[in-house]
Amino acid sequence: MTIKPMLVYNPTAGKGNAGKLLPKVQALLGERGFENNLTLTEGVGHAQRLSEQAVEAGCDLLVVAGGDGTVNEAINGLMSPALNGRKRPALGVLPIGRGNDFAFGMDIPHELTAACDTLAGGQRRRIDIGRVTGGDYPEGRYFGNGVGLGFDTVVGFEAAKMKWLHGGASYLVAVIRTIFKYAKAPVYEITLDDGVLRQPFLMVSVMNGRRMGGAFMMAPEGNPSDRTFDLCLAGDVHQMRILPLAATFISGTQGKDRAVSMRRSTKITVRAIEGRIPAHADGETICTEGELLTIEILPDALDVLTHPNGWQPA
Repeated sequence: MTIKPMLVYNPTAGKGNAGKLLPKVQALLGERGFENNLTLTEGVGHAQRLSEQAVEAGCDLLVVAGGDGTVNEAINGLMSPALNGRKRPALGVLPIGRGNDFAFGMDIPHELTAACDTLAGGQRRRIDIGRVTGGDYPEGRYFGNGVGLGFDTVVGFEAAKMKWLHGGASYLVAVIRTIFKYAKAPVYEITLDDGVLRQPFLMVSVMNGRRMGGAFMMAPEGNPSDRTFDLCLAGDVHQMRILPLAATFISGTQGKDRAVSMRRSTKITVRAIEGRIPAHADGETICTEGELLTIEILPDALDVLTHPNGWQPA
C-alpha cells in the first residue's frame, strides 16, 4: 500500500547535514511505502506555509524532516488556519537537526531508520501545544517543546553563532560564554496558577517536553499529554556557581539545588520589573528585550506519530 502524506524536508537543517541525508531518507521512506513526493523548504517560513496548505488540503498526515525550528514552523502552520470542519493533520517528524528536542520529548527515535519505522507504524499520541503571546509576537506564537527566558535564551543565541560545533557540545561552550555576558539576574514578576513570584531569576523554562539545547533536561518528568506545563525556575545564582549548576541540568538533578524551583502551571505571565526578557520558543526568538509575556497551554491540540513503546535513547 502506498502512503500519501504531505512530506516537507528542510535540506539546511543540522547546519546543512540534512541535504546530505536526503537520498537515504528517500530510500528509507520508499521502502516503507511512502510516495517519493518530498517538498524541499526554500527558506524561513516556508515550512509553515506548506503546513497551512496541508490543513487546507485536508491531509491526514504531515511529515516534517528537519530540526526544532522546522518542526516549530510546522506546528504554527497546523495550528493557525481555521479548520472549517476539517480534521487537523497529524504530525510525523524525522529529526535531522541539531538539538531535536521536540522529537526527544515526544518519544520519536533519533536514529533515522527507527524514526522511519515509527512513521510507518502510524502510532498516534494526542499532545498539548503551548502558545506564547508578547514580544515580537503580540498575536501569539505556538510551540511544542518549550519556552526559555533569560540565561537559557542567551545561551541559544550564542550557540547559533557557532559553525564549528553541533548539538549539545555547542550549547556547553555557549553556557561558558554566557556566564560572562549575563552575570546579573533580572527581576521578574511571574504569575502562576497557584500564586505570584517576584524576585531575580537567572533563567525560567516553561516546558511541554523535557529537554532543551540537545542536552539539558529542563523538565525530567515533563509529559506533553498531561495538560500542564512543567517549570524550571533558577533564581539569582552567583557567577561562580552557574557552570556547576548548568552541569546538573544534563542529568536532570537541578531540582536538588537550593536556587532551583520546579513548579507546574497551565498559564504563566512574566513581567519584567528590572531588566528585560530575552525569550525563545522551541529555539525561535520571541524577543530580545521583552517586557511582558503570557504563556498558556492548549490541551489535546495535536496528534503526533510516536514510538509505540515510549522510545528512549540507548
